[in-house]
Amino acid sequence: MEIFRVTGGARLVGEVRVSGAKNSSLKLMAVALLAVGESTIHNVPNILDVTIMAQLLRRLGCTVEYSPETETVVIDVPETIEHRADYDLVRRMRASIAVLGPLIARTGAADVALPGGDNIGSRGLDMHIAGLERMGAIVTSEHGYLVVQAPSTGLVGTHVYLDFPSVGATETLLMAAVNAHGTTVIDNVAREPEIVDICSMLVAMGAQIEGIGSPMLTITGVDSLHPVEYTTVPDRIVAGTWAVAATMTQGDIVVRNARAEHLTLPLEKLSTAGAVIETLDDGIRITMDRRPHAVDVVTLPYPGFPTDLQPQFIAMNSIATGSALVTENLFEARFRFVQELSRLGAEVRTDGHHALVRGKSQLSGAPVESTDIRAGAGLVLAALVAEGESTVHGVEHIDRGYVGFESLLAQLGADIKRETLEDLG
Repeated sequence: MEIFRVTGGARLVGEVRVSGAKNSSLKLMAVALLAVGESTIHNVPNILDVTIMAQLLRRLGCTVEYSPETETVVIDVPETIEHRADYDLVRRMRASIAVLGPLIARTGAADVALPGGDNIGSRGLDMHIAGLERMGAIVTSEHGYLVVQAPSTGLVGTHVYLDFPSVGATETLLMAAVNAHGTTVIDNVAREPEIVDICSMLVAMGAQIEGIGSPMLTITGVDSLHPVEYTTVPDRIVAGTWAVAATMTQGDIVVRNARAEHLTLPLEKLSTAGAVIETLDDGIRITMDRRPHAVDVVTLPYPGFPTDLQPQFIAMNSIATGSALVTENLFEARFRFVQELSRLGAEVRTDGHHALVRGKSQLSGAPVESTDIRAGAGLVLAALVAEGESTVHGVEHIDRGYVGFESLLAQLGADIKRETLEDLG
């Protein structure tokens, strides 16, 4: 068990580079299952979830090699792969469900343990199941596993309307449809940059997809796909976290390999809070010279405000001038971390999917517990501006989404160290 020991008060100044998107890299690794042979994916972050996904792919029969130095993963997919994703791996990471679509497309069957991951609310698989059934699959649940069987003639193209633009359901149905017979139309799809990234890799592999980036995808099934070399899109959530860090600490941070167009609304909110945002050729620069103003936030599917930046913005609002209302429309348990933020002295009152944050001029250091990736990031940012020392527990959650988070913060001037509980006596 490891912790971050943080002493607040430092102004963050310098440069950081953003790696590839966690929420894209993991899915691209699953996409590789669709083509026999060796696919190479660049800009894959050196995080725990990548290790778990690599283990899952190996369990399915693939050879997987990852180089942390070059952030490159090479996946060699055999002619015949297994179709069972075991609980011991799937329970550790929600993104494991991404193998569902490729397994059905490649093998005509899939036994996937019901996924785990961050405890931020219910994220059912109803839309995944309904869409697959419309394509002809038979879906049952047995002993904690989702069991899917395609008809002997294969999945068939159909029209699927998603009740909600679910990222997971869009990914599953998209990857299942690329080898289906005929044309599949998926309406009201998710439009996140990570979805566009998946579509782009699939097209490079030979898939026929129209409407990429729009609310409707039209997929014409092909007989087979071929392996490719592909580079993952930069992680907009990590970039956004650094932007909030600069704003909270009244700092000056250049974030390399970040795409401002993927963060239009969050950067606009930071600008309203008082930060100066500059778009560079290869990233963004965020400069702040005063205490931020509180800003209201309403999370919505892309291009709305991302739920994965909501905890960081609550942390920022907790030390801002004025009050702000934060509305969470995607995950009902995302406010769980507010109790921990309150230990640092933040004044946050929740009511259903609303949180009223009253800004304070000063937080105070305290021990806090991270419950998920983004909550952990938000707590670290709050600790950076708190008076005195804080200890952030549960850093294994943060490690699942951020590469060398504490090292990069230290390079920017933060007083933060990783320690093991054994060292604490």
